[in-house]
Amino acid sequence: MERAEFFSSQAGRTIVAPLQIRANFGIGDVVRHRMFAFRGVVFDVDPVFANSEEWYESIPEDIRPRRDQPFYHLLAENDDSSYVAYVSQANLISDAEGGPVDHPTVRQLFDSFKDGRYRMRAALTH
Repeated sequence: MERAEFFSSQAGRTIVAPLQIRANFGIGDVVRHRMFAFRGVVFDVDPVFANSEEWYESIPEDIRPRRDQPFYHLLAENDDSSYVAYVSQANLISDAEGGPVDHPTVRQLFDSFKDGRYRMRAALTH
């Protein structure tokens, strides 16, 4: 199986991931959590788990997601607040509501919302 390396600034280390893993969502997609009442816009994607061991172990074992799947960084919101979330692919679905996300950082990263997704600011793309 072919593998690729990427550096995770979140984990502070290099992560090795199988090449056949495919992300279901991309930067700018609006998604919803399968179990918890929040939604958000994707602003970064890790091909496999790349957060701290402490963060991973804090998830109750009976709902802890597998590490060998994409994990998404979200500008998230619920009825009470806005925050940044790190969520496994298995726990996300497309947001059927399709409306904009009301997170204060959205305007710093994205410049428009069209057809149910955000467009990254041109200055932030490479």
